[in-house]
Amino acid sequence: MSPETKDPGSTVMSAATCAHDHAHPTAVLVIILASYLMIVLDIAVAITALPEIHTGLGFSDTGLSWVQNAYTLAFGGLLLLGARSGDILGRRRMFVLGVGVFTVASLAVGLAPSAVWLVGARALQGVGAAILAPSTLALLTSYFPEGRERTRAVAYYGAVAGVGASLGLVLGGVLTTYISWRFAFFINVPIGIAMMLAAQHYLAESDRRPGRFDLAGAISSTVGMTALVYGIVNSATAGWGDSVTIMALLAGILLLVFFVLNESRTEQPIMPLRLFASRERSGAYAARILFLGAMLGFWFFITQFLQVVDGFSPLEAGLAFFPMTVANFVVAVIVPQLTRKYGNGPLLAGGLLVTLIGMFWLSRLSADTAYVTGIALPMILIGAGQGATLGPLTASGIAGVTKEDAGAASGLVNVAHQLGGSLGLGILVTVFAAAGTVAMAPAELLAVRVGASLTAGTVMLGLAFVIVIVWIVRPGIVQKGPALPEIAKNQEGE
Repeated sequence: MSPETKDPGSTVMSAATCAHDHAHPTAVLVIILASYLMIVLDIAVAITALPEIHTGLGFSDTGLSWVQNAYTLAFGGLLLLGARSGDILGRRRMFVLGVGVFTVASLAVGLAPSAVWLVGARALQGVGAAILAPSTLALLTSYFPEGRERTRAVAYYGAVAGVGASLGLVLGGVLTTYISWRFAFFINVPIGIAMMLAAQHYLAESDRRPGRFDLAGAISSTVGMTALVYGIVNSATAGWGDSVTIMALLAGILLLVFFVLNESRTEQPIMPLRLFASRERSGAYAARILFLGAMLGFWFFITQFLQVVDGFSPLEAGLAFFPMTVANFVVAVIVPQLTRKYGNGPLLAGGLLVTLIGMFWLSRLSADTAYVTGIALPMILIGAGQGATLGPLTASGIAGVTKEDAGAASGLVNVAHQLGGSLGLGILVTVFAAAGTVAMAPAELLAVRVGASLTAGTVMLGLAFVIVIVWIVRPGIVQKGPALPEIAKNQEGE
């Protein structure tokens, strides 16, 4: 049969489907993971480089926070729009666009001659990340069917999210100490170019869904989430009673309420509310918000503790996380086997419990705490727990979604990830500021405040554990229960 002749009784596959069938799974997975790793590494590298950026570009103490805030606000606020764009315009197209914007912005950050330039470039990086992040997970969902293949792919995706953060702190410390903080952003340029070229060769374009953008939903969700994140972040410095904080939070809440009402009425919503019909997915989103809030607080405060109280250099502080990185990586790699043996829900609950124990142990630190027994050992537990948690959390967040909703579901996973870190850090910084008394010695005061913040992070992990047990693990056990009597009955009949 010639290429021009088709069997009238056969189903004609789209070009995307044909390309998908001939795609190399390993190459596709490498492209997805490498591009996502750029995002994760960038967040951690920026944290390590902050002191050098502070002095090098003349940031004020309060203005320095915008190195992170500009990125967070753009990333968190535009995620759902980025996910919806992939559904309508094509996921490969948006993947390449996201990598391109992120790469150009990384170059601009590295070349920044002033504080204003750098903040603007960081915001542009956030835009690129908002386009790229949901595209990576949507492509993973499309290329790897549910079952063993997706479990393995999602486990590696979760490993990148966990290990990449630890690796970023070490890499940022090395580059900042021995070369320049600017080089930490320049390395994204060759990686980004390689990913764009590889995507054109290995990734097939997804079938584009006819329709239009939900403009009201896009604007209200973007502005609403931006206002909410800004209010939380601003409260860390100005306080919860500050008029700007209150107005931002109120505006964010009102806009998000309008967004939900709009999504329930519009024909083509940017975030289909049917995604929340699954208790497993809803539980995964809620647990991810709490988990990331606790974890980002852990990174933020322990980095300060190591440098201020223990007197570590940026490089030493980055290397101090190495035991956690190893534990995270080892556990994350065997997640597929653990999932097949114990199930996604029980593994998720176990990972959260191990992380909770490690966080509680770490929260007992003081100015005299020894690194090995009071910091490194609990960090190993936290790393192992994180390695066992992020993959299953991601799997539950996209469980049972159709190809049509893959972009929206992946967008929600990333929204929960990003906003969870921002909202959680804002709350933990408030706890930090309220703990201790100014009469204490600086090192002792910082230790007390870090301990209080980590205790609050432990509470967040406890809530996440309860949500997973009630919404994910228990329903699965109940659902499997009635099947056993039926099997016995059938066997008796035979």
